[in-house]
Parts: sequence; C-alpha cells; structure tokens
Amino acid sequence: MNRFILGTLIGSILASGWLLAADGRAVGTRKVALRSGDDFSSGELQGVAVDSVGRVRAGFNLGSVPVADATTVWAALRTKRGAVLLATGNEGKLLEYSGGAVKEVASGDALALTSLVEAWDDTIIVGALPGAKLFTYKGGKLSEWLSLPDTEHIFQLAYDPKDKALYAATGPQGKLYRITRDKKAQVYFDAEEEHLTSVAVGNGMVYAGGGDKAKLYQLSAPGRASVLYDFGRTEVRAIVVGKNGDVFAIANELKGKRSLPSKGKTDSASKASTTSSSSSSKGKGTLYRFDKRGAPEQLLDDKSEHFTSLTLDAEGVPYVGTGAEGKLYTVDDQRNSVLLADTDERQITALDFAGKERLVLSSDPLVVRPVRSVGGADSTWTSEVVDAGLRAHFGRLDWVAEGELEVMTRSGNSEEPDDTWSPWSAPLKAAGDVSSPPARFFQVRARFGRDPRAVLSEIGVSFVTDNLRAIVTSIDFDNAATKATSSPGDKLASSGGPISGRPQQNIDIRWNVDNPDKDDLRYWLEYRQEGTKDWFSILQPGEKLTKSNYSWDTSDLPEGQYRVRVVASDSPANPPDQALKHQLESHVVVVDNTPPVLENLRVEGRTLRGVAKDGVGPIARIEVAIAGTDDWYPIAPADGVFDETTEDFRVDLSSVVPPGAALLAVRAFDQEKNQVVGSVLTK
Repeated sequence: MNRFILGTLIGSILASGWLLAADGRAVGTRKVALRSGDDFSSGELQGVAVDSVGRVRAGFNLGSVPVADATTVWAALRTKRGAVLLATGNEGKLLEYSGGAVKEVASGDALALTSLVEAWDDTIIVGALPGAKLFTYKGGKLSEWLSLPDTEHIFQLAYDPKDKALYAATGPQGKLYRITRDKKAQVYFDAEEEHLTSVAVGNGMVYAGGGDKAKLYQLSAPGRASVLYDFGRTEVRAIVVGKNGDVFAIANELKGKRSLPSKGKTDSASKASTTSSSSSSKGKGTLYRFDKRGAPEQLLDDKSEHFTSLTLDAEGVPYVGTGAEGKLYTVDDQRNSVLLADTDERQITALDFAGKERLVLSSDPLVVRPVRSVGGADSTWTSEVVDAGLRAHFGRLDWVAEGELEVMTRSGNSEEPDDTWSPWSAPLKAAGDVSSPPARFFQVRARFGRDPRAVLSEIGVSFVTDNLRAIVTSIDFDNAATKATSSPGDKLASSGGPISGRPQQNIDIRWNVDNPDKDDLRYWLEYRQEGTKDWFSILQPGEKLTKSNYSWDTSDLPEGQYRVRVVASDSPANPPDQALKHQLESHVVVVDNTPPVLENLRVEGRTLRGVAKDGVGPIARIEVAIAGTDDWYPIAPADGVFDETTEDFRVDLSSVVPPGAALLAVRAFDQEKNQVVGSVLTK
C-alpha cells in the first residue's frame, strides 16, 4: 500500500463504539450503529482495510496458495532470481514459492528451519533448531555447514555486508554469535537472558532482542552492549533497520511457557513444531520505532494479540502480522493503525514485501497469500453477527460514506449463518428500508467494487423486537422476620441470640423481574390485609415508580399480617394498546409497630414467673438482668419454643441473682424488635 492510499485510509469520526440504544423515531425502536475501528475490525474483511478511527475502504486483496503437508513457516527469503524460499517447522523442509506454486526443494536434519539469510557470494545460510545447526543451500541441496557450541536453538540470523560477518541469536544461554566465512564462531555478546530471539544489523551496530526480559540491545563491538530499550515484557520478537536508520522492533507479553521442539521428540506433533518460539496462546503485542538518536516511539499497542512478524516496504512503512487471529496491520506517521487483512489462519509468521509481488505467509495451516491488488471488484466488508435478543422487525438501513457503496443485509434465527438464513438482500445504493425478513440475528455487508475510493465511516440498522411481557419472578422484604435467616436462600432461621437494633416502621420491598426485551418498565405496588380481598395502593397519588425496590412506611397501618402485590408494565416503551402487564403476590409480611406487654411478673422463692404477650407476635426473646446493669440473661419459655403471641415463662434465679433483696429488670421482644421492659423485686 503506497503512502497516498495509506494516507487517505486515515480519517476521523464524531463518536466511537457500538451503540445499541433507543431511537426517538418510534416507541420501542432500537438501532445498532457501528462507528469505531473496533466495530468494523470485528467483522470480516475481504479486500478492504479498517483504520483505528473507524473508516473502511479498499485494502489488500489477498490470494491463497495452500501448502500441502505443511503447517508452519518461520522465515522467508527472496532470492535474486525472484523466487521466495520458505523455512518451515515441518521436519526441516525448505520450500520455494514461484509462479503461484509451492514446491519442496530441500530438507535438513532438523525439526525446524528457523531463519534464512543471504551471506557471502550469494550463499544462503539456513538456521535450525534444535541442535543449533547452520546449513548452506546451494544447487538445490541443504548441506550442514556448522554447529554452534554451547547452544541448542538458533532463532534468527543477520548478515552484515560491511563486516562480512554472520550473526546468530541463540538459546538457551542467551548468546549472540559472530561467524566468519571460515567458520570461526565467537560469542559476540552473552546476555543475562535465557534466549536471544532476534537480531538485525544496521547503522554500524548490531541489534539483539531478548527472549525473557525483552530488552533491546545495541552493540558497537564484541561485548560492548547497551540497552536501547527495556520493554518489560517477555520477548523481542523481531527487529528491522530501515534505510533511513530508524530501528523498528516488535515485543510481546506472552502467557504460558515457550514451546520449542527438542531432540528427544520424534512424534509428528513435535516435528511440526510451533510456528515460533512464542507461546501459542494469546498475548499482548507492541511495535516501537527508534530514531537515530535512539528516542523510542510506540506506534502500535495490541492488548488482545501478540505480534509474530515484522517488515518494512520500499518506502519504510512498517507492517505487522499477529499470532492469534492471523491479522495484518500497518501504521502511519500519525500513529493511525490500519487493519489491512484478516486471514483464516491462526498466525501470520512471515512477510515478504521486498519484491513486486508482496507475500503474506500464514501458519496453522501454512498458506502463501500474495497481495493481488488494493481493493477490487469483490472488496467487501461484512459485519459480525448482530444479536437483537428477540425476533426483530427491521426498519431503515443508513450509512455515512464518501463515494458509492452497495449495502445489503441478511437475517436468520441461528447464531451462526447457515442455509436457514435468508439470502443477501438486493443491494441498496442509498439509505432505505431493510428487505430481510424478521429474525433474531442479522448481518450487514458493504461492497466497495463500484468505487475503489469509497470510504465507509458509519452504518446502522433500526429495528423493533417482538414485545414480550416482563415477569415479576420474586418479591422479598427486608424486615426483622426476613433478616432472621442466616444466609440468602437459607430456609433455616438463625438460633435466637441477642436482639440488636431498633424496630423499623419502614419495610424495604425488593423484587426481581425477567425482562426479555429490555423494555423500560413501570411498577405499581399494592397491599391487602391477610384474610381480606381488597387491595390498596402503597404509592402516593401521582407517584411514578420505575426502580425495582421501595421503602414502605407502615407507621399508619394497623398491626397484622399483610400481602404485597407488584404489578409490572412495559407501558413506557409501548403504545397503550400494545403494553403488557404481569403481577405477583408476595408471601405474608408482618406489620408490627407496638411492643409486647409483660403480665403477672412475680418472684416465688428463687423462681421468676410471668407472661409476655404481643398483638401479632410471636414473642422472639425474653431476658432478665439485675436493674442498672447491662448483663442480660436469656429466659426460655415454659414450653421451650418461642412460637406464639403469648409465652409463659419461669426461671430459677439462684445462679444469677445473689441472696437478698434485688430489683430485677425483665424485657421481652417480638419478632419485629419491639420491646417492653418491666421490673420486679426479689425478697
């Protein structure tokens, strides 16, 4: 993509993010609107690109050349005759892409060929792992050339034509080797990292990337290293030096352990290897540029995917491939990123933009994807499947665009589009009514073939779902009786310990509602006394209730047992003749704002006797203390259970009250924490 196309790909919009909200044109109408880069990039891209501010236009149109019996590619190298060599992780096979076809040209004694570089007199050097072997490729044959000491893996190679030396980033001891044509290999740098995973030369320097602490090293001579940048991540995956001296590097934060083939593994899975030294799970990737002063600038930061490949085009524009969704990005000088392609493969592990035919090389499975064109007749963007939640009746389809587009829709009732979905509708060239049939799921597609300069920045569909009744599923109360349970959903009340807190004349009512179509709701609350049929409003005249809780003031009500009824209506979201209601009646709730009474308090010998009575009940607790102290002792009812409005009690005071005269205080509680205190004198 040249700078003109890249520059015109970048734009701005007024807002971003998915919008699924009420539309003012009709009661109950909703609209799904796509406006941001994330909205558009979550869809399917075919020959289109999406920038970070939310504009879609013609992008890379990729071809597809599947590679049989291969799953991974580690590196690519364009030879002087125009063919592209592919180093793979499939039993060390070396493949060649030329004329739209791929063939095997050689294989080496390795599980994976990891790096390719053209060195002395056009000699092609191939790195491998495990075993840290270097091969030469000449005359259609791979020949073992050198095995590096004290190392197991060669991750990347770089050749310095000025120094006429080869550099190898290795592991697991984090050594960078300098190798001369006469096969002399010296440790040029020994990093305090387990692996060095990347290397590049330029600006009279050697650059190496760490595979554990993710430090980017700059070396001017053997052992003379400085840290150009500490990414604070897991690995520096790739380094490229531009023609103007800028240094580009991608680094990742990875989860899980590094996956590498080893000598002892011979099964097909280990021979296939992973596509890289990285963890196969999703990570976080970042792209930085360092100018000639070494000043860093972050160009890309992806918190959902790690980066697996990096290259520059002839104009110095960077391109990055990802390792979880197989996406290709670029970024301009203004730090506007562009999603150029979204492949079907899991990873883009190599890029070759050096020749006239630019190549995107994917893995899992291995597919060579040449860039056929920018845009094209079949350039389309397709949204991800939108779920309306219920069957939707569609209204107007509109969009904001420059140039001519064709927009169409389809719908269905299965989450994944299949043969039961409607076909794509006839294309609209201007905003208009959706012709797709009512359904729960739908998609939108924009076609750019008529105008390769067209730019889409917003698209939306209005719809109305079937009106479904909101159902009140439960009613709960927060008062003394309900709070006696030990935990939510526990049917066993806690044992009768001390009663604390004050009686409350307000009862907090809460209710749950199943609202399948998410309509705005209004509630009415009513009560009736147990044993009667008439319902009365709890709400004040003109009071409008839209939340699912209410504090009920019972101070003016006679004590007794009551039931509450909640009525839910979707009238705020629907015309009167279409509004639906549902009501639910609660269990019994006690209204008790008066305390119990104590009768016939007396002491006979050392035994305290009396009766506690309550109008509603039951009596919940009786206690005794020497008056003036706060040392209360519980008293059990005569029958042993607090379960009636009237409870007789008697208790031997010998262990509580010392001999002689004493003034005793006696108090009784009902279930709503109302209490009464009486007194009696001992003899």
